[in-house]
Amino acid sequence: MVIVLRFVDIKGILRVHLFDIVHVKNTSSLALKNEIISVLSRHGLNIQNIHGQGYDGANNMRGQFNGLQALIANECPYAYYIHCLAYRLQLILVTPSSEVLHMETFFEKLKYIVNSCTSSAKRNDELHDFQIEETTQMTQTGELEIGSGLNQIGNLQRAGDTRWGSHLKSVTSLITMFNATRRVLDHIIEEGNTPTQRGQAFLALESLKSFEFVLILHFVK
Repeated sequence: MVIVLRFVDIKGILRVHLFDIVHVKNTSSLALKNEIISVLSRHGLNIQNIHGQGYDGANNMRGQFNGLQALIANECPYAYYIHCLAYRLQLILVTPSSEVLHMETFFEKLKYIVNSCTSSAKRNDELHDFQIEETTQMTQTGELEIGSGLNQIGNLQRAGDTRWGSHLKSVTSLITMFNATRRVLDHIIEEGNTPTQRGQAFLALESLKSFEFVLILHFVK
């Protein structure tokens, strides 16, 4: 569980700080409330001073009577609950786009491609190896800049419906690793253990190389 504090400092400036990261085995609303109170108490903060709270849309968080927000409000009546704006915005973006046939088809193909290349540790390793090889070649020819924090080896990201930015991360990761992804799919087609694996990789590669998919890939970025 990640705890972020939004507060006004002594100069009247609004601050937002990552406060603590807590491992929780029990995700019931009561257990989460007790953990939050415990963390605040350890740092000398009183729950009575809370003037607002916000979480995602999970039932154990937003429940009107037994959710975390309700339990906190019982302890501190001024802790007004605000539904996580990013979560709402994510739903606003995802739901309408799923009604557009081309966009829904694009994201389904995107998921299929990502799953085809990341379904095993071996495929992830191949993806990284191809990416390292490509990055090395491009830096040697001057096509990529060299510097601290640049050209880091990443992973293909899966898009989810309940996390803000997950679709964008999935799109940008594929753009960055486009050639490495294509090479992994080519390798599966040639060396896959079963006809099913080779067939799935072939379908994923056909989607990856299609003009419409590539156009939308760069458009939504």
